[in-house]
Amino acid sequence: MDPISNEEECMASVEEALQIFGGKWSFLVLRQLFKGPQRFNQLRRNLDHISTKSLTDILRHLEEHEIIRRQVFPTVPVTVEYSLTDKGKDFQTILVEMGNWARKWGKPRGIGLSEQRE
Repeated sequence: MDPISNEEECMASVEEALQIFGGKWSFLVLRQLFKGPQRFNQLRRNLDHISTKSLTDILRHLEEHEIIRRQVFPTVPVTVEYSLTDKGKDFQTILVEMGNWARKWGKPRGIGLSEQRE
């Protein structure tokens, strides 16, 4: 395969991944689910400042892409639990590496963009 085709294929794959994981809350929801299955309200409590609508939207999006599984238990009231699929678990390695990169190359904690520019 020539280098241009390989680069284009790589970029197409990255774009596809960003379509799935690029949402504002995606990484934070995944981080919570890496700890184990959680119910909707557990996720909402563990994710400061996320609205119910935003959490619902991101959970639906991740479920549509088979990153998470939604399991409904026949209880009263109904219990719904979210967990990672194998496809979602596979993303953990990438997320850890992104964290390693950010620790190495990201801005020091506590410094905002305006302070970095000075």
